[in-house]
Amino acid sequence: MIKKCVAMLLAGGQGTRLYALTTGVAKPAVSFGSKYRIIDFPLSNCANSGIDTVGVLTQYQPMVLNEYLGNGEPWNLDRSHGGLHILPPYLAKSGGEWYKGTANAIYQNAAFLNAYEAENVLILSGDHIYKMDYSDMLAFHTSKNADCTIAVIDVPMSEAPRFGILSYDGDNRITDFAEKPKAPKSNHASMGIYIFREEVLLEELSKEERNPDTSFDFGKDVIPAMIKSGMRMYAYPFAGYWKDVGTLRSLWEANMDILSGALDLNEGGTKVYSRNQAYPPSFMAEGSVVKNSVVTAGCEIYGEVENSVLGEGVIVAAGAKVKDSVIMRNTVIGKNSVVGYSIIDESVTVGDRCKIGGPTVDADPTLIGRGKTIKNGTTVAAGGRIE
Repeated sequence: MIKKCVAMLLAGGQGTRLYALTTGVAKPAVSFGSKYRIIDFPLSNCANSGIDTVGVLTQYQPMVLNEYLGNGEPWNLDRSHGGLHILPPYLAKSGGEWYKGTANAIYQNAAFLNAYEAENVLILSGDHIYKMDYSDMLAFHTSKNADCTIAVIDVPMSEAPRFGILSYDGDNRITDFAEKPKAPKSNHASMGIYIFREEVLLEELSKEERNPDTSFDFGKDVIPAMIKSGMRMYAYPFAGYWKDVGTLRSLWEANMDILSGALDLNEGGTKVYSRNQAYPPSFMAEGSVVKNSVVTAGCEIYGEVENSVLGEGVIVAAGAKVKDSVIMRNTVIGKNSVVGYSIIDESVTVGDRCKIGGPTVDADPTLIGRGKTIKNGTTVAAGGRIE
C-alpha cells in the first residue's frame, strides 16, 4: 500500500550539552513537563496529523528509549501495516556502519522508505518541544509542487547565529540558506522539520554518499546543495510555540513555559500522548504549600513547592522547600532541604538539610544526575553539577 507520507524521526543524538541527563539515555528519552518525555511531542504531532507510519532512527544509548516506545500504542502507532518502527544501524551483507550524520541515517534506511512506496518523507528531530499539524505543512508542500519544504520560525536576530537561517521570496520560495551564520541575512530559522518528495530525497542523499567532502548533514550539505542546483525549495512559516531543548537552560525554560502559559499543552484541543505508569493520585499534606506549579500523579507534598515542575512519584518531605526547579520522576527531597533553580533527574535521593542550587540567574541551573544519593547536610553550589 502506497503511503502519502512516511515520517523519519531522528532520535540518535548524544545530547552532550545536557550533561548528566543524557549519560545513560538518548536525548529524546529525557523527561519533560512532569509526565512526558521529549520524544512524545513529535510522535503526538504525527498521531494528531494522521501520519501512521513512523521510523525512529536510534543509535546512542537506546535501551530506555526503545523500552519506552514499545509497539507505539500510546501514539496510535501499533498497526499491522505502517505504525512505529525502531531503526538502529545494522549490518547487511554489503557491510554496515554507525550513522555518520542526519543525511546518512536516512540514506541507510532507504529500504524502509521503499517498502512503503512513500510519496513524501517527513523528517523530524527528536529533541524539540512544540505542537504542530504536519498535515497542513504537507498540503502546502503539495500545493507548491515542492521538491523540499522546510518549516521555519522567526527568532530574535541575536539568536539567529545558533540556527540554520534562510531567506525566501514573496511566494515562499527559498533563495538562500546558511547553517549557523556569523552574520545572518534574516531571522527565519529552520526548525529542522523537512518534507521531501521521496525520489528527490533519495537521489540527493545518493549524491552526498559520493561526495568525499560531505559531513552527511541536512543543514550543512544537502539543503545548500539543493538550493544551489535550482530545486523547488519552499519555506513553511510556523507561528506557534517551538523550542530546541538541547541545553540545560533551554530545557529548564521550556518547563517554566508551561507554568507561564507560553507553552499551552491543551492548545488546539489536541493531546500530547505518553506512556505512563499507574501511579496513585497526588497527595498534599496538611500544612503543605504549592504555588504556580505542576504536581502530577504519585507525588506526595509535605513541604513547600513554588514555580516548579514535579514528575511522577516525587516526594517533598516536611520542611523542604523547592523553588524554580524541575524535579523528575521518583525523586525524594529530604526534610528541611532547600532546592532552588535546579534540574534534578529521575530516582535521585536528596537527604535531609541539604542546600541545592540558589536563586535563578541567567546561567545554567544546578544539575544532579540520575539515581544519585545526596548525603544529609550536603551543599551543591548554584550552577554545580553532580554527574
